[in-house]
Amino acid sequence: MPKALCITGMVISILLIILFVTDLLGGWFFPALAPFGGASYNSLMGVWFLICAAALAYLSWSTLKEQ
Repeated sequence: MPKALCITGMVISILLIILFVTDLLGGWFFPALAPFGGASYNSLMGVWFLICAAALAYLSWSTLKEQ
């Protein structure tokens, strides 16, 4: 796998982490600033998306280190 794909995977996962953390915290503290209107508030959807984005970041990082 080329290094560009690993770096692209890490960038996408970091953007997703920022997006869903902003949505979770925005839903609790600043509902007007939440990107999805706090749709993940009171649900595990946002948490699962964060776990998946963190898994993508880890897999991209470990693959990049192996190259």
